Amino acid sequence: MTAVTSTQPAGDGRHARQVGAEPPRVPAIPLSPEPPVSYQDQSIGMLVREASAQLSTLIRSEVELARAEVASEVRKGVRGSVFFLIALAIVLFSVVFPFLALVEVLDTWWWRWASFVAVFAVMLVTAGLFVLLGYRRVRSIHKPERTISSLQEAVQLTRRNGDGAGHHDG
Repeated sequence: MTAVTSTQPAGDGRHARQVGAEPPRVPAIPLSPEPPVSYQDQSIGMLVREASAQLSTLIRSEVELARAEVASEVRKGVRGSVFFLIALAIVLFSVVFPFLALVEVLDTWWWRWASFVAVFAVMLVTAGLFVLLGYRRVRSIHKPERTISSLQEAVQLTRRNGDGAGHHDG
């Protein structure tokens, strides 16, 4: 396992690094093969410790890679969603015009104020119906029973295996 030297300044990156200060060392997976190591002279405990350290570093590196990829994709999604938000704002400002047109049509038969009241009442009733539909959908959401039971089983198995881990009938 080799240690990689970071070229970024320590801290939050806003302050210059002190002259002569060595950058922090970070464990990483080497990009080129490491020189072969003779394992014949090492004990099994040392081999297990080294394998465990390498596996731990591998898992950490994979998690960091996944985190970086997800962050990159999320940034792309956020940038793209800005255009959808702009379109939504334009649509929201444009929604009023059909209602004003309806008021003008009703104005030919009714008083102007009665046309506005009628259109406003229709809008409130429609909004109320959508609130009712949304409430019914949200109320039907239940907790993830299968996931919870699966996690509880995993915890119980871990506890059982942990209790008997140090006992060997050699």
